[in-house]
Order: sequence, then structure tokens, then C-alpha cells
Amino acid sequence: MTTTTPPKLKTSAMIASFVDPGQRTADAPFGHALVEAAQNNDKIVGLSADLAKYTDMHIFAQAFPDRFFQMGMAEQLLLGASAGMAETGLIPFASTYSVFAARRAYDFLCLDIAEPNLNVNIIGGLPGLTTGYGPSHQATEDIAIFRGMPNLTIVDPCDSVDISQAVPQLAASDGPTYLRLLRGKVATVLDEYDYTFELGKAKVIRPGNDVVLVSSGLMTMRALQAAKNLEKHNIDVAVVHTPTIKPFDADTVLAELDTPRLAFTCENHTKIGGLFETVASAIVERGLGKKVGAISLPDEFLAAGALPTLHDRYGLSTSSMEARIMAGL
Repeated sequence: MTTTTPPKLKTSAMIASFVDPGQRTADAPFGHALVEAAQNNDKIVGLSADLAKYTDMHIFAQAFPDRFFQMGMAEQLLLGASAGMAETGLIPFASTYSVFAARRAYDFLCLDIAEPNLNVNIIGGLPGLTTGYGPSHQATEDIAIFRGMPNLTIVDPCDSVDISQAVPQLAASDGPTYLRLLRGKVATVLDEYDYTFELGKAKVIRPGNDVVLVSSGLMTMRALQAAKNLEKHNIDVAVVHTPTIKPFDADTVLAELDTPRLAFTCENHTKIGGLFETVASAIVERGLGKKVGAISLPDEFLAAGALPTLHDRYGLSTSSMEARIMAGL
């Protein structure tokens, strides 16, 4: 008798795309969108802290070498220089990993950029659980760190459509922004739902009579997958996508939550300080008295390993979401 051993996941799976096999993708949507925006606006410049290749900023650097600045492994310098450029009227897009922007360079973003309300756009790679390299690289608490910063807009895009449409809007907006970057081959999902990204707006992507999922980032893709799969169990799931976490579109979200339907928030972030608490505070402020569950990462430092394994372990996989929803009905 012989047994078949499943293939061993390679080290590359620790930072590989979380996109499912067969999923349509677009290559480096941020980099290409930034190039297009820069062709129409000569004030746009790009900076990176030794991570251009890993944040898709290299696409911009190749197209506009005279408008790209490699700052080396110095995130505070990255943001300080961006602030100075913005003071002169330029529109910087500065890319690094989310952990470095949130943990290492917070004070520079706060006092040099947010306090004077400068148009600097921080592009944070590897947000939440999009790498298996462990707590040093997993920015599971970046939104919680940044939500309390005045003037800062926070964007958590779902897919290539969100990213491509967000870039020119970020460039045109007043004040600083933080975008949680999905890099490399990024899923293309929202074009199937007559969707357009609008900064500061949530959108009802899919209606449903039994369950409502309020989601952001890659979890909107998972929410839509779960909704389709649950149709075979005669469970009708609505999905509300909230790509802008701050400022938060409470009117759209609460209109969907103020019903008898089972409700969850879904986010690639710890339960502490992210989408769940944003929604919960809006519910309390409006006096709705609505119970909402949280599909999110736990309040702990996460393990290292292959992303598919970690998404299953921590409840972000589509199958985990489906089980959670069915258990609540």
C-alpha cells in the first residue's frame, strides 16, 4: 500500500500572493497606476527606503528615474524628505513596509506630515497577514496605530481595481494618506460588480437577505467568495466594502447593519483598533444596539509559516469564514 504525501510548501509561500489558483490578476497595479498618474501630473515623485522592488515602486523608478529617490534603509529619512518635498509643492508617494512606517517612523509621519497636513502618500507593503515572515514583518496592528492620528486618511484596498483607481485620487486629495499595499500579482475582483472606488465611501457590492459582511482589504475578496459558496446552502449574503477606514462612511455601513440580519466585520488586521472597532463605535454613537461579530486576526503575535496555512489557522481563509457564518445562523 502506498500513500501520497502532499507537496511541501516552499519558503516562497511565506511571502507569496494570497490569490487563489485560477484567480484573475493584474501585475503591480500600484506601480503602473502611479506611472499613469505621473504622466498627467509632473509634481508626483516617488521615494522608497530600499524596498522599491518589493513595493512595486520600481515600475515608477524605471519610468521616471529623475523623479525617483532611493533613501536607503532609513524610514525616518524617507518620511522627513517626503515632507520637505511636499512643502515645495511636490506630491510624494513614499513606499516601505507597513511595519516600518507604523512602528519605526510614526513620529516623523505625525509631526512632519500630518500636523502640517501635507499631501504625502505613504504606501505600506505587507499589511496584516500578507507575509509569513513573523511579527517583525506582519503589520497586524498598523490601522490601530494610525487611526488616532489627526488628518491621516487610511485606505485598505481589496484588489487591483481599488488600487488603480485610488492612486490618482490620493494624489489629488489634500493632506496625508496611508494605503495598505497589495503588491505583485494582485487579484482583480471588483470589476465584476459595477464598482468604482471613491475615496471616503463604502459600497454595497452585493445584496443579501440573511447575512451582511462589512469588509475591507483582501477580506472583501474572501467575503465575496464565501457569499458565492454559501448560495448552495441557501444562505443569502450581502457584502459591504469599506476601502476607506478613515474617514469612515458610517451612513452607508450603518444603513446595512440596522436590520435583523446576522452581521460580521471582516478584516486583515487584529480585532483591536481596526475595522471592527471602527464599526462598533459608530453603532454605539448612533444608538443602534446591533450585535456584530468580528472575523479578524487575534490580539497576539502571529506565527511564521506559509500564508495558506496561516490564513487557515487564524480564520482569514474563505472556508474559515463560511464555517463561522454558518455557525452563527
